Amino acid sequence: MAKGVQLVEKTQSAYAYPLLIKHLLHTPVLYAPDQEIVYRDQFRMTYRDFDRRVRKLANALAGLGVGPGDVVAVLDWDSHRYLECFFAVPMMGAVLHTVNVRLSPEQVLWTMNHAEDTVVLCHQDFLPLIDSIRSELKTVKQVVALKDDNLPAVKMELAGEYEALLAAAGDTYEFPDFDENAKATTFYTTGTTGDPKGVYFSHRQLVLHTLATLTAVGSFHAQGRFRSNDVYMPLTPMFHVHAWGVPYVATVLGVKQVYPGRYEPPMMLKLLVTEGVTFSHCVPTILHMLLSAEAAKSVDLSRWKVIIGGSALPRGLARAALQRGIDVYTGYGMSETCPILTLAMLRPDRLSADLEYQVDVRTRTGLPIPLVDLRIVDPMFRDQPADGKSAGEIVVRAPWLTMGYHKAPDKAEELWEGGYLHTGDIAVRDQEGYVKITDRLKDVIKTGGEWVSSLELESLISQHPGVSEAAVVGVADDKWGERPLATVVAKPGQADLSGEDIRAFLGKFVADGTISKYAVPDKILVVEAIPKTSVGKINKRQIRMDLAKGGN
Repeated sequence: MAKGVQLVEKTQSAYAYPLLIKHLLHTPVLYAPDQEIVYRDQFRMTYRDFDRRVRKLANALAGLGVGPGDVVAVLDWDSHRYLECFFAVPMMGAVLHTVNVRLSPEQVLWTMNHAEDTVVLCHQDFLPLIDSIRSELKTVKQVVALKDDNLPAVKMELAGEYEALLAAAGDTYEFPDFDENAKATTFYTTGTTGDPKGVYFSHRQLVLHTLATLTAVGSFHAQGRFRSNDVYMPLTPMFHVHAWGVPYVATVLGVKQVYPGRYEPPMMLKLLVTEGVTFSHCVPTILHMLLSAEAAKSVDLSRWKVIIGGSALPRGLARAALQRGIDVYTGYGMSETCPILTLAMLRPDRLSADLEYQVDVRTRTGLPIPLVDLRIVDPMFRDQPADGKSAGEIVVRAPWLTMGYHKAPDKAEELWEGGYLHTGDIAVRDQEGYVKITDRLKDVIKTGGEWVSSLELESLISQHPGVSEAAVVGVADDKWGERPLATVVAKPGQADLSGEDIRAFLGKFVADGTISKYAVPDKILVVEAIPKTSVGKINKRQIRMDLAKGGN
């Protein structure tokens, strides 16, 4: 009879070390106790201070009645306070709900009731919002104000002000051990249809995501490395997938951290220069906004490393960033994946390759990071060949993928059909192993029985010297089923840009075989602005709705 696997024998006194967020704090407090964490031009502290303030926050929350399993909501800009909540709340055994402050009041209300928040930590800018829905918040017991200057007048009773509560709290708190599979965080995806979906992550998942990301961005010989001598400033909202989990990585490394608060280009550029920022991450629209700002033209950006995610990095934007000296490249993931799955890392022998090759690789979806099992499958769940042409859906396994949707088991089963998490992204994989997303399942354009990639068209159009931004959607067509339609925003000073200019520009990509003739949009609209979602992605659903109503 075959033997089964041999389980390790556990000595009675041995400590079964759980993977808990509290253990991530050991290293920085020992190795970088005097390193700084900065908030705008308003606040500075050391990691030693940070550790003490995390314990004070836990005592303050306990004084408000927060215990294991309770849900604490945070509405704030990217700040040192948010970072303290990333640690203190889950380390108590409570659940951190990072509320998307860009949702409508009705959606904020729905998510907070759905998550069953009990205590709310709210920045002064969002107090009027909470005040307007306070009577409809079914489970909220206390609201704490987070103040930068003067608090607005509100009708609701406040439990206190954040700094005052911390000042009155003790700095000794023994964070308990508990099951590493305990829920640590939750937040809601900004779906384009129906109610938002609540995803959640355990301590174990967040710790493993942190360790794998540390390995991926620091250990391989590639570009864009993130190490202990870097200066980190997130340009991704901390309510959105824990700012991609990078604040946890930055804290373990003990790097100098800079939090910009509300996203204002002058302040972000000021901090970038005065604090010596070297590592950030953001969606393409934020990088585009910064590069387009007048103040950016005189700023040296040659030490800045930037991971772009959330939506595809257009080749035109990548080229413009590289020409400014920015070490830019793509990262890929989604809300349900914690989020990092891949990074577009150059192989060691291509680090000095020419600009066009680097643009090509850095705008790909990339290579899976450690512990990610990524497949590209056809509708029958068969693996597609790595030939750079055979497209299929990305399905994944990794130890940090959400195990379901909060109170939505049917949607969760659909997400995990077949034992792999379905991303809804269509991609190809080339012979070198690089993955490249060609479209979302819901955005791929099916014209005359062929697939046209809206993302590829957007990337090509972005390379026109007069184009600032581009978005491509499929519109109904009686003959072909669907046809691509492009909306573009012209760069300043390019008021004469026309759809015919863009169509002529795309002609050279038809001539060299990059795209087929039928992929060139029949209609190209030059518009003043392209609608965005609450997290800065191009809102193609809104574009389609506007087109259906006869608007642009």
